[in-house]
Amino acid sequence: MDVKKGDTVLVIAGKDKGLRGKVLRSIPDKSQVVVEGVHRHKRHQKANAKVMQAGIITKEGPIHVSNVMVYCQACHQPTRVRREENADGDRIRVCASCGASLD
Repeated sequence: MDVKKGDTVLVIAGKDKGLRGKVLRSIPDKSQVVVEGVHRHKRHQKANAKVMQAGIITKEGPIHVSNVMVYCQACHQPTRVRREENADGDRIRVCASCGASLD
């Protein structure tokens, strides 16, 4: 999975197509990510010891990783991810369009 927590991604499919946000959490075994402000749904919260306030809260749900593309900060467009080795021999993620590092 080429998308990590903290990446900025653009939603390319679904009801939130065109929205851009930061990845809050990735779920690699299900190939899903939770993106800030995307796939929001309402949940009824009951008051308990942790949360004193009851009510309806909105939270982000997971979406499939195939519905997002990593957004490159250098070329300001969504891009595919390529893997390359740097001088130390470590594998890093780079933008397929401009070659800028995404890590």
